Amino acid sequence: MTDVWVLLPFFLLGALLYTSVGHGGATIYLAILVLAGFATKPLQTTVLVLNIVAAGLGFVQFQHAGHLRPKLLLAFVVTSIPAAYLGGAFPLSDRATKILLFIALGVAAARFLAFAHVEPRKRRVEGPAFYAIAAVVGAVLGFFAGATGIGGGIYLSPILVMLGWATVKEAASVAGAFIVLNSAAGLAAKLPDQPLHADILGPTILVVVVGAAIGGHLGARRIPPRGLQLLLGAVLLVATLKLALDLGLVGRLKALI
Repeated sequence: MTDVWVLLPFFLLGALLYTSVGHGGATIYLAILVLAGFATKPLQTTVLVLNIVAAGLGFVQFQHAGHLRPKLLLAFVVTSIPAAYLGGAFPLSDRATKILLFIALGVAAARFLAFAHVEPRKRRVEGPAFYAIAAVVGAVLGFFAGATGIGGGIYLSPILVMLGWATVKEAASVAGAFIVLNSAAGLAAKLPDQPLHADILGPTILVVVVGAAIGGHLGARRIPPRGLQLLLGAVLLVATLKLALDLGLVGRLKALI
């Protein structure tokens, strides 16, 4: 297992890159911990605190630049917040947690590698249909976020852009607030059984604050280059493959072949 102090530059870079696109970075923090050999389930509450801090700082920058749309945010969080609490309180075995994390990191890797730039629909859904879709999406992402210890915004922002409900920067601002609220709900549910690890939270939160302040400032004023998103996707993909090995999924795939 790697010493946490060695990982600080990676947490700094992860926070900077993620907040530049309006996210908190929980998936990259978990990926770093997975690659370093840490057991991630006991650290979910610690990661959620880092996520709240980073996404909150990034959100402030985007909101200050005038990109927040409160009504759009409300349509999703009205179901996501209670769902995130339920997900955080839902009892999961260590293996089930690893499987969900495997899915979360894999989807996040695909999001950056293959869907970094999405084309908006020419005709967007509006009216009652929009609110119905928003309620379902919010509930699904919220529960998944609470169960895995992430915020869910990494999946929400491309949906907002793809369906024509927000520009890239508006989506980043909404996603930032979405992450903070879901992470807080998941944290409230998990804290009684998963206390914070001060030995990890102490040093990492300092570098995350610095990285998030820089990333949020840059992201609110320009779109990050494609190369940075590919780098994030590559790191997440490697962590996904490591989890696949830990779960024995590679051996089972070979047996089927």
